[in-house]
Amino acid sequence: MEEGILTTLKILIIGESGVGKSSLLLRFTDDTFDPDQTATIGVDFKVKTISVEGNKAKLAIWDTAGQERFRTLTPSYYRGAQGVILVYDVTQRDTFTKLDNWLNELETYCTRNDLVKMLVGNKIDKENHELDRNEGLKFARKHSMLFIEASAKTRDGVQCAFEELVEKIIQSPGLWQSEGHGRVHLTDEDAGGGSCGGYCSLV
Repeated sequence: MEEGILTTLKILIIGESGVGKSSLLLRFTDDTFDPDQTATIGVDFKVKTISVEGNKAKLAIWDTAGQERFRTLTPSYYRGAQGVILVYDVTQRDTFTKLDNWLNELETYCTRNDLVKMLVGNKIDKENHELDRNEGLKFARKHSMLFIEASAKTRDGVQCAFEELVEKIIQSPGLWQSEGHGRVHLTDEDAGGGSCGGYCSLV
């Protein structure tokens, strides 16, 4: 592992097509924004090292196509993830309504039930909101997720979303301290019970 890197984390970004998943990723990794960003075909992948509370973590961030026709990629995409960012568009209620489908998919394919989830309401720079912050917050609390509103266009909330997610993962050593430490690593697939220790909004 590289000098000073505490761990490498696999982070997923999921949500309906057009909610701004790729824009959030590019704003975070490259600090760029393209208003004409085209739909992701298959899976995009970026690596970025960040420092959270003195700990350096290398993030392998997977951005997936929201369209149905690319769903065959799903199982391998979810395997081994420690954190997931679920994105909806605050100006499109249907992208919020369909979050339940994405959570079901997450439950079906994720290889661990203690991964950290962050809900992001994107495009807050736009005026025609169909959802207010409280609806997002309520949904996040119901499903034990962190929550933030963001705008890839203006940068608002983007850095914070990734940093809080990573901070919460680092605070859960069972998520990343396993392989290579001479211990037997038990998966959480058969553990059952409640997932995520009831994280709510930190913002």
